[in-house]
Amino acid sequence: MAGPARTHAPGSGVSNDQTRRHNLSTILTALHHDGSQPRSQLTARTGLNRSTVAALVAELRDLGLAFETEPSQTNQVGRPSPMVHPHAGILGVAVNPEVDALTIGLVSFSGNVVERIRVETPTLFSVEDVVRLTASHVDRLRGAHADSRIVGIGVAVPGLVRAEDGLVRLAPHLGWVDEPIARLLVEATGLPVQAANDASLGAMAETLFGAAKGRTDIVYLNGGASRIGGGIIAGGVQLGGADGYAGEFGHIRVKNEPRGSGDPEAGSLEAEVNRAALLTALGLASADSDELEAALLASSDPAVSGLVHQQLDFLSTSLRNAVNVLNPQMVVLGGFLASLLAFDEEYLIRRVEQQSLRAPFESVVITRAQLGSDLLMIGAAELAFAGVLADPAGL
Repeated sequence: MAGPARTHAPGSGVSNDQTRRHNLSTILTALHHDGSQPRSQLTARTGLNRSTVAALVAELRDLGLAFETEPSQTNQVGRPSPMVHPHAGILGVAVNPEVDALTIGLVSFSGNVVERIRVETPTLFSVEDVVRLTASHVDRLRGAHADSRIVGIGVAVPGLVRAEDGLVRLAPHLGWVDEPIARLLVEATGLPVQAANDASLGAMAETLFGAAKGRTDIVYLNGGASRIGGGIIAGGVQLGGADGYAGEFGHIRVKNEPRGSGDPEAGSLEAEVNRAALLTALGLASADSDELEAALLASSDPAVSGLVHQQLDFLSTSLRNAVNVLNPQMVVLGGFLASLLAFDEEYLIRRVEQQSLRAPFESVVITRAQLGSDLLMIGAAELAFAGVLADPAGL
């Protein structure tokens, strides 16, 4: 949600141009996050006067970021307000490398996934592979969508990403250490690029557009081919930590291991709850998230049921920690974790309740991600749109 427009007292040192740019950002962000709306609604939510909002909308129209249509007929008294729409011709590229595939998506400013390319691999993609493939597809997308504008690239990485420059400090399942993926993509494409942890982007996407829209305190856990990651929204703000590494729920220990076992990840959530074990139990070599869930729900094999409930037990322990420590309004599960929830939702919620403090459990909702397979594409695209939202006049 966009906040109120900023006002400044005379002599505050803030120029009229800075105020105008901030107000443009406020209105464009409202359109991007909440969709088309009457100009009168933008006036009410910003606190600006009608003529100022009309001028700002006109400037966004001239920049190719928004457009107006005549109002629909209503029974309201007085002149109806024109409808203002975000421009769907503004596009962002979303990139998500995983252990089994590279997914590249094209997402419109109105929040729709326009195109998705999945490149599967029998071996791990190197950073150079990801940069080369992304640059090649960006060239093709530019040609195929010549009437639109691609404004940036967002990369959702299953690992630790330094917030200030998009350096991947560690993506263990990809074998990446200190890889400057953002800088390399800028050099290869000429577009602005930002990178961040995939689960943190999933948390943001679900808060802005999905199951947690309107909530201020959520925990999001995503289970992908590479790992389990998490994201935290606290007080309406993404909790990133000092360098952007917060939310690594996959590394929470959920099972005691013998002293001196030598494996620092033994007994961690992602060691005990993982997609590979589910695929093996189902007799599948590979499957996307929808195929995996369908196979789980169709299975009558007691061994599959036993494995799922074992994984739900370990997952409930990690959720118990999140509920007790963070007191979220909502816990959102994505990827194959959503499939585990779908298999036996009542069991998981009961196990979390049995382990949690009563007061924080009473106020939490445990649910699945609403954006489905579009989740990380939409989350990564938010990085691509970040510069335009922050300063529309700079486009």
